[in-house]
Amino acid sequence: MNRAGLIGLGAMGAGIAATLRDRGYEMHVCDARPGAAVRFAEAGGVAWATPAQVAHRCEVVISVVVNAAQTEEVLFGEGGAAASMKPGSVFVMCSTVDPNWSMALEERLGALGILYIDAPISGGAAKAASGQMTVMSAARPEAYARADAVLDAMAGKVYRLGDRAGAGSKVKIINQLLAGVHIAAAAEAMALGLREGVAPDALYEVITHSAGNSWMFENRMAHVLAGDYTPLSAVDIFVKDLGLVLDTARASKFPLPLASTAHQMFMQASTAGFAKEDDSAVIKIFPGIELPPSH
Repeated sequence: MNRAGLIGLGAMGAGIAATLRDRGYEMHVCDARPGAAVRFAEAGGVAWATPAQVAHRCEVVISVVVNAAQTEEVLFGEGGAAASMKPGSVFVMCSTVDPNWSMALEERLGALGILYIDAPISGGAAKAASGQMTVMSAARPEAYARADAVLDAMAGKVYRLGDRAGAGSKVKIINQLLAGVHIAAAAEAMALGLREGVAPDALYEVITHSAGNSWMFENRMAHVLAGDYTPLSAVDIFVKDLGLVLDTARASKFPLPLASTAHQMFMQASTAGFAKEDDSAVIKIFPGIELPPSH
């Protein structure tokens, strides 16, 4: 049986692990939250307490954690994976991170004989669980040679964007620029409609069948109409991701006026107490509107 390791059983990671299990992989998993790996393993798979224990048994280890700091902990913290990975094994990094950090990580792991795939992901929990998410990857050919089958099994589309780390993370943060701006714009439009007394359900129906629609309007404003801010992707994710976008552009003095404004909107929502709510809660920064109640 094919075998793979996965660290980080959040909404996306759990979906990826389940997809690989369904497609014939023996999954070895761990998560920082007590019990998460055990719950996954109850349906098939092997739970471990540390990344090192996963890495010791798997030639391909997938990391699906929130950011670069957590990835560092997965690799180099107490019980970290790097010290247990065999030479020639592959670490697949699926977080949204600074591209320069990802490029440096490839070199650090390479010095240990570990291959690396810069492989941020997109599509949300539902697409991760159905095996239809997108992977934006970049890696050396020998890393792809070892891990291609796993990548293709866990995603609907795997883009191979370069033969060194960095290109995958660059494309992902450009995607996040658009995603963040689209959510902010959708919230602004819905807020104006509420302020002007337009029936929100009618506005949603018209916009989703008109040229002003976007995938983010259709998806996120449905959360607003339902009054449900359960975090599928939290406000603070876009504080982080748009921050990465702006950091990247700032290094080359490249102006990003829309991304800057959207970032400020998410920052305002975060400091107003909505940091852990769904990112559609950015609409709560607009004054003088009455939002639809929870259903």
